[in-house]
Amino acid sequence: MTSAGITISDLTVGYGGPPVLDQVSLQVRPGGTTAVLGPSGSGKTTLLRALAGFVRPAQGRIEIGGKVLTDGQMLVAPERRGIGYVRQDGALFPHLDVTGNILFGLPRPDRRRATQVGSLLELVGLSPDLARRLPDELSGGQQQRVALARALAREPAVVLLDEPFSSLDTALRAATREATLTALAERGATTILVTHDQAEALSFADQVAVMLDGRFAQIGSPAEVYDAPATPEVGAFLGDTMLLPGLADGRVVDCVLGKIELAQPATGEVLAMIRPEQLELVAPSGLAARVVSVAYHGPDAMVRLDLTDTTTRLVARVAGHSAPQPGELVGVAVPGQVRTFPKTG
Repeated sequence: MTSAGITISDLTVGYGGPPVLDQVSLQVRPGGTTAVLGPSGSGKTTLLRALAGFVRPAQGRIEIGGKVLTDGQMLVAPERRGIGYVRQDGALFPHLDVTGNILFGLPRPDRRRATQVGSLLELVGLSPDLARRLPDELSGGQQQRVALARALAREPAVVLLDEPFSSLDTALRAATREATLTALAERGATTILVTHDQAEALSFADQVAVMLDGRFAQIGSPAEVYDAPATPEVGAFLGDTMLLPGLADGRVVDCVLGKIELAQPATGEVLAMIRPEQLELVAPSGLAARVVSVAYHGPDAMVRLDLTDTTTRLVARVAGHSAPQPGELVGVAVPGQVRTFPKTG
């Protein structure tokens, strides 16, 4: 399999009303993995459907491996695009066994080469012994891996994943996601994953494209979009945030939590963005807060606090075994750096 890069330029797609995608542009390097992350209705699946050739864009250009698939006038048919597509439900044929599902869609001469099914099953982390089972004899995770094997059977240069893990339970989701990543990396496929799960996007991809209201609000590495969001909206979508008014003077912002070092220089009135994991609970001396509630999650806990002598509500993420008790008085510190946004309005 030869990896192929993806270039999307000024893509606009609609269904007769306002655009669902509005002048979207994206580049995915050959062999790269990009997660398109956004809330329901933001246009994520429409982007995949346009890439696969299931919908005709109103304007824009799509190239895969230097081959133009659409440019506003011409449109290459889906079956000629060299793309594998894995849907959320797997879409396996219930009357076909695993072998029949994997080989379905291949040219008839290739369907006779059933010996490749075993290697494909091993590639996605399944035993070849499952080759004769029907879909309803498989677990949800096994069905999704069979769907991936079917997509890889045609040796596509590009694989599109449309929320393929969302219906699985937590443990099964993690195992299936890991098997999928391993199989895609071994084949060298260029991959786009659509998801609304922030943790999934950040752990799965080497590039994350955050989609809000039909446009990309930010594109970057997982660390970039999480640690340095382009807007408060992006920051809040990627995880819990607190925006505290403050006055910045170069490398320090002075806010209700005291003077905190800045990751980037800023001046004037700003909003300091602090994530719960950036707060440290210490012995109560100086800056203190009263614990309002504790939500225990096992490995960690979310602690809601009221800063004394203010109306400020804070949320801290701490190790589960060290969580304080409701009503307890604790100290609050921000030992690291924070980022700011200009204060508007």
